[in-house]
Amino acid sequence: MRYRILGKTGLSVSEIGLGTSKGLVERLPREEGERLVARALDLGVNFIDPARLDGDGEADRSVHGGVHKAAYAYPREHYGDWSRELGRSDFTFGQFGENFTVEGMLEDEIRIGDVFRVGAARVEVTQPRMPCYKLGIRMGMERFPKLFMASGRSGFYLKVVEEGEVGAGDRFEPVGHKPEGITVRALWHLAYRERDNLEGAKAALRLTSLGPEWRQLLANRLIKAGIPVE
Repeated sequence: MRYRILGKTGLSVSEIGLGTSKGLVERLPREEGERLVARALDLGVNFIDPARLDGDGEADRSVHGGVHKAAYAYPREHYGDWSRELGRSDFTFGQFGENFTVEGMLEDEIRIGDVFRVGAARVEVTQPRMPCYKLGIRMGMERFPKLFMASGRSGFYLKVVEEGEVGAGDRFEPVGHKPEGITVRALWHLAYRERDNLEGAKAALRLTSLGPEWRQLLANRLIKAGIPVE
């Protein structure tokens, strides 16, 4: 069961979802959810564990969660794309397993290492999502993880830099931007569309904020080519 807190739109949290129910908000009829109307019982969730959102129980901690994947954000703008491509109109916020449904934070603008203040917490972007088969189960489509990965509409994971309470409608305020960094979309493109771009892989590996999952993927590429990993 999934609960949600719906809030303001803009460069803000439109939805906060938790993997396990804590009674944060009431489950809403679809028509109310579509109007972004929420009856909040408790407007706060806490980043009390740097490895995950409080109350967010990942199904398999060996592939979900961890310090570099404490929370997952997915742009609301992609919902329309998936609806058109799949011919479906049954999506609800949190459809793609995200903790935060956000607006104005697309992958071609957000960079690895960008830091945001949201509520009383600070979070840092670490990597795109690399979905497992469970996303296919969630979508009722076994092949969906491949479609998701091929689309480049990956969303991005967040690391908790500073613990704090996060509430519905809290804005993601930029507090640390790395112009020399690589965007989430460019990293995805490098990994899946530019497999021969070894210089790009070396540059990405110099990003201290890059999560270990993608770091290993790029490091293996260099090792295979006989290039020492710095």
